Amino acid sequence: MGAIVLADWLRQQCAEYKFDLAGVFRRDSEAAKWPVTAASPAELEAVLVDGGHLLPLPKESAALANVLEVSIVDFLVARIHQVGQAAVQRGSERGYPDLELSGPAFGGGYHAVDIKAARRAQETLSRPRGHSEEKTQSRITLYTGNTYFKHPDLHWPGTLRSFSQYSSHIDVILIYTLNVDAAHRVDDLEIIVQEPWRIASRERSSTTREYIGAVDRLDDLRLGRGAFSTPEAFYKYWRSYHFKVSPQVQKQYERALAAKMKELEQYRAERGADQA
Repeated sequence: MGAIVLADWLRQQCAEYKFDLAGVFRRDSEAAKWPVTAASPAELEAVLVDGGHLLPLPKESAALANVLEVSIVDFLVARIHQVGQAAVQRGSERGYPDLELSGPAFGGGYHAVDIKAARRAQETLSRPRGHSEEKTQSRITLYTGNTYFKHPDLHWPGTLRSFSQYSSHIDVILIYTLNVDAAHRVDDLEIIVQEPWRIASRERSSTTREYIGAVDRLDDLRLGRGAFSTPEAFYKYWRSYHFKVSPQVQKQYERALAAKMKELEQYRAERGADQA
């Protein structure tokens, strides 16, 4: 059996994912009745709501995105553990990537899987789902442009390894409609799996942060129809982009560069000793 094509495998797994978080559990309330009994998930949810045990999930975009990301990361980790000769490591919060896959099952090497979540734009919801103007509320962030992406051979804080050590980079994007009247908040969840360069725009995703933005039309995200025809064109454009560099980022760069130089010196010394 040949190596699994990671993007295809992720699409297959995500097609079976169901967002089943109904709210935030509250241990006790004035309306609580004990004992709590239920014969089905739907009945349990109704009992918890009536007893004041189920509070709404956050509706603020970043907070709700964290909930979605934790849920699907747990789901994917469980699925990866079912694959023979595959390994997975979780990334740090706000680091890159969210998941690192490796092992012969995926062709060897290391593969970066990053999770994104985005709301459908409110102004496009009055029309039927799937229309050509359907957009995300704001551009999805693909990468931080002035650190690990800009200097791919350095190992930056918050990353598992240097960017260039990954054989592939894949984004798993959760698109949802915000339901402010429901405790679960998330309706019409759609999951898109794409290589980041295929959905990249020429715009930043923030006016205040050094983030690389994706295209915002849902059809373009689904079809991998970004602003660049090749990965080479994508990397050339964004690695030559004049991102701002804060004093903190400059210090991180200097430390990462020093660590890289020390690593090279150790390698040369070991190689010289072997040849002696």
